[in-house]
Amino acid sequence: MARKRTIIISLVTLVLLAGLGVAGYYGQKARLEKRFLTVSPETPGRDLIFRVEPGQPFTTISTNLKKIGLITDTSRFLELARFHGKTAAIRAGQFKLSTGWIPAQILHELTTSAGIMKRASIREGLTWWQTADKIQAAGLGTSKGFATAVADPVLLARYGIKASDAEGFLFPETYLLTPPTGDQSAYMVETMIREFFRNAEKAWPDGLPQWEEIYKIVILASLVEKESGNVSERGRISGVFHNRLKKRMLIQADPTIIYGLGPDFDGNIRKSHLRDKGNPYNTYVIRGLPPGPICSPGLDALMAAIHPEKHNYLYFVAKGDGSHYFSKTLTEHNNAVRKYQLRRNRKTYRSTQ
Repeated sequence: MARKRTIIISLVTLVLLAGLGVAGYYGQKARLEKRFLTVSPETPGRDLIFRVEPGQPFTTISTNLKKIGLITDTSRFLELARFHGKTAAIRAGQFKLSTGWIPAQILHELTTSAGIMKRASIREGLTWWQTADKIQAAGLGTSKGFATAVADPVLLARYGIKASDAEGFLFPETYLLTPPTGDQSAYMVETMIREFFRNAEKAWPDGLPQWEEIYKIVILASLVEKESGNVSERGRISGVFHNRLKKRMLIQADPTIIYGLGPDFDGNIRKSHLRDKGNPYNTYVIRGLPPGPICSPGLDALMAAIHPEKHNYLYFVAKGDGSHYFSKTLTEHNNAVRKYQLRRNRKTYRSTQ
């Protein structure tokens, strides 16, 4: 009887010890779980830049997070993401994270933030080489890589651009993008071309015309863009160019000469430039539109080129306040040139409003 009692006591003791062991295990697990969720890896924390590549598996992302000290446990981070249904919600990009954050903060930033973005503001009227410099300054490519991509025949053919380069089709816009790895110049060129054709659908809502018409309008729009110091005059300036073309008059636009002189132009148009027949963009001696666009026009300039203001003006001259004086006759125009150009106040004169 005593022996039986001893066996029972021993079994009860073993059960109690096993229970205590299990309780201890789960208690320790709960403590570790709570610590993982509520205590950051470091105090105070350090800011770190973390990159997620497109299509990167969650397991790789969590492993990389642990490697640089942003989390302490990859398995628990996976459990956290599963609990919130976010294992497939992490975005590609570059993120500024901190070792002083708890895992929930890390997960929230990776799944809701756009991350670190770089901005390239490309205004209307820039040439492709000026745009290349802007892209390089923004850290989204290099001038050299951009120059190569602009004239890439494969890329041009992909969008039906039957020209030697993408001048005129690099749509002016503020581009906000994830910082690239390596030289992403070609990606930027294609992004800007895509943006042009997206906006072209607004300019031609009934469908894009044939290439020859598109190119003619883009060339004309580029002239309108460069000549419009006052944006409200775009339609009127376009009307002047349309009228001169109909009458087979010379366009006589200074910006075309400047474009033909290239990036090394010193800012001073000389008489020799006006007479230079070797410059294919010299609209003072070569009749018709120049052979290609002289900048990238915006949507408003495209619309003005397609829908010019109807009038009888054939000339315009800058007044020095950003606007122009428009004339119907050469005599009236010459009088305006004397008033607004030859007698201008160089201290107060400006080409834009």
